[in-house]
Amino acid sequence: MSQPLTVECPTCGAPVEWSATNPNRPFCSDRCKLIDLGAWASEEHKIPVSPDAEDELFSEEFQPKH
Repeated sequence: MSQPLTVECPTCGAPVEWSATNPNRPFCSDRCKLIDLGAWASEEHKIPVSPDAEDELFSEEFQPKH
């Protein structure tokens, strides 16, 4: 039998078995999953974009829905 794939929890670094039966993957627990979610919500984690990207994205006028 092959060994199950093991990854590190992105929050605490604990080993995590990567399997379909692990509902928290890639995290080791629901606690670590919520810590990561909180970091995204408080903007500690960000996806880098160019400074003008938001201006270009939102510069077009939106037509109101009727």
